[in-house]
Amino acid sequence: MRLSLPDPVATDALGAAMAATRPSRAVVYLHGDLGAGKSTLARALLRALGVKGPIRSPTYTLIEPYRLDGGDEAVHLDLYRIAAADELEFLGLDSLAGQAGLWLVEWPEHGGKALPLADLRVHLAVEEDGRAAELEGLSKVGLEWLDRLRSDPNLAHFPAVDSR
Repeated sequence: MRLSLPDPVATDALGAAMAATRPSRAVVYLHGDLGAGKSTLARALLRALGVKGPIRSPTYTLIEPYRLDGGDEAVHLDLYRIAAADELEFLGLDSLAGQAGLWLVEWPEHGGKALPLADLRVHLAVEEDGRAAELEGLSKVGLEWLDRLRSDPNLAHFPAVDSR
């Protein structure tokens, strides 16, 4: 599914739609160049899931945990500064696997096999005056999530929706 995100309001709307349709457990890989909007989308999704207070980019901390409405947990990882997957051992990702219902992973290509497999891949890119988002389901959970997103009325106002 490809969406045109002409402004930050559209990115927030995508995050809200993802929150409204998300499965109880999911891993999302966020791809894109620096400044493509990965952290912005993660922040919008977490805010829509009820996170109060500051939502920090984990660029320097590598991982930020969040308590969601309903008591579930989410983790937001930014692996940009990781040179090799074995550097992730000290983060305790194995213990998080059983706790966090939602994983948002920026720069997942730096994590290798230390990360859980993705259910949904989101590729963000700068496009003209805004951004483009391409979402791809990588598991049964991810494909079902995409189906729910396609029928979300909040996405109907996007200027270009392509269901590829």
